[in-house]
Amino acid sequence: MKILLIQPPSCDPLTDEIFLFEPLALEYLGAGLKKDGHDVQLLDARIEPDYESTYRRFQPDVVGLTGFTSHVNIIKKMAERLKAISPEVLIVVGGHHATVRPKDFNDARIDAVVIGEGVFTLREILRAVETGSSFSHIDGIAIPHMDSMIFSKPRPYTDLNALPFPDRSLTANYRKQYFSEWFTPLASVRTSLGCTARCTFCALWKITEGKYLRRAPEQVVEELLTVAEPNVFFCDDESMCDVKRMDKLANLIASAGIHKKYFLYGRVDTIVNHPELFAKWSKIGLAQVFVGMEDFSDIRLKAMKKGISTEQQAAAVKILDSLGIMMYASYMVDPAYTKEDFSTLLAYVRKMKHKYATFTVMTPLPGTELHDTREDELLSRKPELYDMLHTLFPTTLPIQDFYKEFANLWIKAVPFYRMVPTLFRFGLHGMLIRMKIFSRVLEKFKTMHLDY
Repeated sequence: MKILLIQPPSCDPLTDEIFLFEPLALEYLGAGLKKDGHDVQLLDARIEPDYESTYRRFQPDVVGLTGFTSHVNIIKKMAERLKAISPEVLIVVGGHHATVRPKDFNDARIDAVVIGEGVFTLREILRAVETGSSFSHIDGIAIPHMDSMIFSKPRPYTDLNALPFPDRSLTANYRKQYFSEWFTPLASVRTSLGCTARCTFCALWKITEGKYLRRAPEQVVEELLTVAEPNVFFCDDESMCDVKRMDKLANLIASAGIHKKYFLYGRVDTIVNHPELFAKWSKIGLAQVFVGMEDFSDIRLKAMKKGISTEQQAAAVKILDSLGIMMYASYMVDPAYTKEDFSTLLAYVRKMKHKYATFTVMTPLPGTELHDTREDELLSRKPELYDMLHTLFPTTLPIQDFYKEFANLWIKAVPFYRMVPTLFRFGLHGMLIRMKIFSRVLEKFKTMHLDY
C-alpha cells in the first residue's frame, strides 16, 4: 500500500524560524511500515506546505497525520480537504493530542485515531485494511462515530527497545533545515519516554501511566552511529534522571569515538545531586541543557509539584557554568502575577546571571492536572491558543498590561552584554536574523490580546 505521512504546518510559522525539529514520530512510523513492504513518503508541511499537490502526485491509499493541541483544527481541515479530493482515502490521526484528548478528533473525515505509541498500531490497521477486517480487534485506537467515539482496548505502552530505528531517509530532502538556535543542522534522538516528576502542568508522565521508559544505552549508541548531523537533540521528556543509565551511555559514546554536540532536557535537582554526571557528559560534547526553572517562588514551585527549590536553582546555574555547559533557562509566567511579581521575577533572573533565558505563559494543556482541576476557568478553548504564549486563565493585571510586562521580561531579563557571547554562536548573519525575529516576537506580544 502507499502511505503518506504528513507533519502539519505550524499554527504560527514564526515558531519555525526559532526552532524546527525533525518529525521523529513519523520517521518511526515510516520505518515500521517499510518493514511490512509498504511504499512510504513523508511530507513536512512546515517546509513544503502544499500537501494537496503532494497527495495528488503520490495518490496514497492511507494518510497519517500527527500533531499537538495547537494542530487540532489544522488536522481537521487537512482531513476535510483530502477527503474532498479522494473520499476513499483512509485518514489516521495520532500524536500527543490524539493520545490525551482523542474525542477532539471525533470527525467524519477521520477514519481512526491512534492512542499512544503508533508504530505497531498503524501496522495492524493496515493489515486489517488489506484483509478487509474491522479495526475492533486492534488495541489502542478510537473510531469516530456520529454519536460517540468507539474505543478499543487500551494498548500497553510499547517497549522502546522493540521499536525500529527511525527512518531518516524519509526526511533526506529536509534534513539541512532542522535546527534549534545555533545547533544546525540538528538530528533528534529519543533515549527515553516519560518522567519521574509529577508536575501539575505536564502531561508527559501521565501518557506513560507514570512509568519512565528507557532504551538500552547500547541501542542508543548504535543509532547515533547512523546519524550524520554534528548536533544531536535528545528529545526525551527528561534525559538524565536515570543516572546509572546515562553514565553508561556516556562511556559507550566515548568508547565508540562518536564526536557530536548534544542538547538535552535536565532537571535542577538532577544537576545539583549529580554534578559528576554532567561533568562526564561535558567531556563528550554536552553543550546545552534545557532547564525548567519555572518560578522564583518556593511556594509556587511546591504548588506546581515541581520538586525543586530556589536554592537548588542557584546551585544548578553555578554547576553548569563551571562546566562550560550553556543553561537554556526556562521560566513560566503565572497569569496571576501582579506587577510586583513581574518585577521580582525580573530581578531574580538577573541575579541568576543567565546567558540565555526564555519565558512562556503557564498553560493548562489537555491531559495535565492543571487543566483537569481548573478547566472551568479557561478563557478560550481555541486549540490555536495553546501555544505556551497566550494566557488561557484570567490575568490579575489587565491583559494588555500583562503582555507589556511579559515583553519586558524578554527585553531586560538577560542584559545585552551578557547575551553577546551567546549571540556570537549564531555567526554574524545568524545574529542579525535572530534580532529581526526577536523584534517580530515583541510586536506579536503587543497584539496578542486581540486573539481571543
